[in-house]
Amino acid sequence: MSAMNAYFQLVIRENGTYIKLFAAEAGGYPLIYDEISNYLIDRKIYEFDKIALGRAMATLKNVAEVKLTPVVILSQDEYVKVEIDADRLYAKCRFYPPSIGNINGNLLTKEDIISALGRAGVKYGVDEARINHFLKTRRYCTDYILAKATPPVHGRDAEITYHFNTDLTSKPMTNEDGSVDFHKLNIITNCKKGDLLATLRPLDPGKPGIDVRGNVLRPKKVNNKVLRHGNKVKMSEDGLQLFSEVDGHVSLTDGRVFVSDTYEVPADVDPSTGDIDYEGNVIVRGNVITGFSVKAKGDIEVYGVVEGAYLEAGGQIILRRGVQGMNKGLIKAKSNIVSRFIENAEVISGGYINTDSIMHSKVSAKGDIVVSGRRGLITGGVIRSATMISLKSAGSHMGTNTVLEVGVDPKILDEFREIEKQVDVLKAEKDKIAQALAIMRKKISKGANISHETLANLKQITQASIQLDVQINEAYAKYNTFKVEVDSNIEGMIKIEDKAYPGTKIIISNVVYYVKNIIHHSKFVRDRADIKVEPLY
Repeated sequence: MSAMNAYFQLVIRENGTYIKLFAAEAGGYPLIYDEISNYLIDRKIYEFDKIALGRAMATLKNVAEVKLTPVVILSQDEYVKVEIDADRLYAKCRFYPPSIGNINGNLLTKEDIISALGRAGVKYGVDEARINHFLKTRRYCTDYILAKATPPVHGRDAEITYHFNTDLTSKPMTNEDGSVDFHKLNIITNCKKGDLLATLRPLDPGKPGIDVRGNVLRPKKVNNKVLRHGNKVKMSEDGLQLFSEVDGHVSLTDGRVFVSDTYEVPADVDPSTGDIDYEGNVIVRGNVITGFSVKAKGDIEVYGVVEGAYLEAGGQIILRRGVQGMNKGLIKAKSNIVSRFIENAEVISGGYINTDSIMHSKVSAKGDIVVSGRRGLITGGVIRSATMISLKSAGSHMGTNTVLEVGVDPKILDEFREIEKQVDVLKAEKDKIAQALAIMRKKISKGANISHETLANLKQITQASIQLDVQINEAYAKYNTFKVEVDSNIEGMIKIEDKAYPGTKIIISNVVYYVKNIIHHSKFVRDRADIKVEPLY
């Protein structure tokens, strides 16, 4: 049992009211002046010898008695003070002894304590065993927890486990020379008929509790999930498992599991096939001829060369030979793009891009752009990545204009620059209207006769000016939001293993660096408002 705390007791005699102070046992808590003061005030003892009381408390070693006032008060019964914690999880009781002297105060009974708890608002969780414990020990100025809530049992969120690869950020394997190994891309996730694709662990709602005031304590809110799927996927009767109905390719798009068969073109995409628009994956064994298009909700894989054609995939694009776009080709993928080479084409990737070379092309990726292999060069064009561009050689000894830009998602950067143009157009329109208004107001100020038609035009132009102000303010708000994102991102990096030739322009989040002399084995990083060139090794 813990050491006894210090406590006090009123003593009522014929010549006044006294207080008896009892020191704490070793390890117990000492007396608190404010506690004694509040107790006396509750008993309407407002004027008492505070100096004598304070001195006695300071020098207390065993027992001391102090005369508080010559006023003789009525006897005081044993008293319990009840406090309910802010979260209503327990009720704390603190007891004070009855007065002694002329007439001793009465002791509390079990029923008295339960009644006091009820008056304080306790309706649940009264601990009668603890009450009995107090009645046996009667320790004063000591906290007793005499009522406890039943806490809620918290549940858990529903959870879905996918039994296939959902991470499309992993890079393809490479050969010793750094080129992509097209035999081991490990990108497409195949599945067999009957394969388990996903498992749902249902939510556990938990169990409510009850606080000491009798109110329901709700468990924490949990999130529910359900298995969602497309065609060629079967759900178990209990709704907890998904299985493939066919051999094919499995993917996860917007939280929905898809299994798709693959449409295969045995030769070229040309007049004999027409344009291809397919819900699943497309494999082209030959070339994609200029002027034709291949669209797939899944992945596109081309074994031949893509000429001045249009390719668009909801997944990844793999070009085993490459693209010779003839300044007409456009390649777009929501995920990664892997190509042997990219020449005279526009390429847009929602993931990373991996290729051996890029020449005179416009290339952008939300992820890394890695140009490796034996050549590993980028010459001509504009290459943009939100994260990193890694290559061997940038530009050429002929000074070919080559732009390498990192640090901001190209999609966001395009929107930012489009808003810049929009702001300029709106401001030009505003200036024209302001000039027209100035001319008309000047005529009016000179007393010229103004027709009703001219006044109507003036009103119309004024309204147009107000509307333009609103549009300009909205455009500026968007512009400033994008500008903060463009200017604040300093994480992009450009790594050049061999040479960066003059004519190469480095941009990291709107900070520009021009290569004026050949730079060897370096990386370019943002350093506040500048670009810093550091050794690569």
